[in-house]
Amino acid sequence: MATCDTCGNDYDKTFTVTRGDVSGTFDSFECAAQAMAPQCAHCGCRILGHGVEADGTMYCCAHCARQSGQAALTDRADRT
Repeated sequence: MATCDTCGNDYDKTFTVTRGDVSGTFDSFECAAQAMAPQCAHCGCRILGHGVEADGTMYCCAHCARQSGQAALTDRADRT
């Protein structure tokens, strides 16, 4: 059995997630997201979808990007 890097649970069904040069062992997608998913620079939530990026900074949505001064970013929810 392997131990989850996030919660420390010793579990027989762990899996490994790799992003770039960083890998981790987890017992659930929740633990993997907590450890590996980027955080929105404005609201701090974990970005589980595509998110948006401006000047190397990640945001969960165009609204948060605009709130941080990135006026040019839009997403489908902003279209009328």
